[in-house]
Amino acid sequence: MENNPTEVKKVPTLEDVPKHGDLIYDVGLHKGEDTDFYLRKGFRVIAFEADPDLAQLCRERFKNFVDSGRLIIVEGAIFDQGSLGRKKTIKFFRNKKNSVLGTICVEVAGRNAGLGGEFEAIEVEIIDFVAALRKYGIPHYLKIDIEGADIACIDALKQFRERPDFLSMESSFCDFSVVQYEITKLRELGYDSFQAIDQSAIPRQIAPKPPCEGQYVAQQFKEGCAGLFGLELGAEWQTEQAIIHRYRRICLAIQAMGKTKKWKFRGSNRLRNVTAKFLTLLTNSNPRGWYDTHARYRGAISGP
Repeated sequence: MENNPTEVKKVPTLEDVPKHGDLIYDVGLHKGEDTDFYLRKGFRVIAFEADPDLAQLCRERFKNFVDSGRLIIVEGAIFDQGSLGRKKTIKFFRNKKNSVLGTICVEVAGRNAGLGGEFEAIEVEIIDFVAALRKYGIPHYLKIDIEGADIACIDALKQFRERPDFLSMESSFCDFSVVQYEITKLRELGYDSFQAIDQSAIPRQIAPKPPCEGQYVAQQFKEGCAGLFGLELGAEWQTEQAIIHRYRRICLAIQAMGKTKKWKFRGSNRLRNVTAKFLTLLTNSNPRGWYDTHARYRGAISGP
């Protein structure tokens, strides 16, 4: 039988799952630094954590919120389950010294080994993030920080008609093509406005009063927090083209100062400091820092 040249390709049917304006997903709970902020602002939180010790710590820390149903902690590692077949568990590399560096990615664990601390591999349950979205609904804001597996959460959103109004993810500074790929994925999902937030500047963020998201909280963010989100981000939102141009400058600056390939020669630390100051002035970016990409869905509105 001959193929029909006019045959139309079937478009996958998107699932209709409700979006909740009072709901935030904290993917990468860690010790609950961000979840604490979201709860105090009046949001409900679904939090995901692969390290069983950290999950238990947060169950105890937020016991009242867990008991009341305001917080649900889902223990396990998010990964593209389709690529693992019927496998139910995966190795999670836990850093004994710096728990924030835990990851399921062998390559990321190898890269982070240079930052200090010994890694140990433990078996953890795999979380089907698509199933979680079906069960709990689409959040107003999706925060993702799971060391190398962030894109699995982005891919899961493709199955649903509704999308989070806002999301953030930690972006790689080592390879510009990876950042560009992430931005393209977000644009294909319908995100049309972006910000690149330097993580080192988050402790200096000041929450607006009156609040633009939830209740006002006079929060002093610690290092490692995701910080403000959504309509409370003070900087100007940028187009896809503008944010890609900004990330190109950031990645070039970081590579130029030798952060991705360590300088190891006499006087390298002093030269790195001088180079960093020069590149900061030249690119208006911090070549020492990690960056979070924040994205806003077209027509996004605020939460409760």
